Amino acid sequence: MEGDAINAPLSVGAKAPEFALLDANGREVTLSSYAGRAIVVVFYPLDWSPGCSKQLDLYQQEWSEFEKRDVEIVGISVDSLYSHGAWAAARGLSMPLLADFNPKGEVARRYNVWRDADGFSERALYIIDGEGVIRYAHVSPKLQHVPDIYELFAKLDEIVGTPATGGRE
Repeated sequence: MEGDAINAPLSVGAKAPEFALLDANGREVTLSSYAGRAIVVVFYPLDWSPGCSKQLDLYQQEWSEFEKRDVEIVGISVDSLYSHGAWAAARGLSMPLLADFNPKGEVARRYNVWRDADGFSERALYIIDGEGVIRYAHVSPKLQHVPDIYELFAKLDEIVGTPATGGRE
């Protein structure tokens, strides 16, 4: 999966669009259910692809760093909840994976990361604060480019504060 980004993210400072999507267990997850807590919303193109596997594996490996910052993380793609469940089990992923499946790509469209010709989203990150405001927005310049995790942690530290352990060692 290759290609240049074709979309720019929503503006920092804008109110994040609400969403209500199903997780791999069929439970509805909404943005507003995270009110009062910062959340990282990870849009990724497709389950099972090498780049997406690499990205979400990395976030799982660094799970404790997200916990230290008291930040939630959710993944969103157009795959079905059944695909999410199988992929999460196969890869050992514990973060909620949300199905932007029906109508396909509706939430990705609201976040301006939908790739209509491809039928999936850009690889994008949003940090949304506890008030529902976008504090960081990033679309990878190339589909295959996994965003630098230390840049993500630095942005989280600016937004929610550096963890007591000092963060990156």
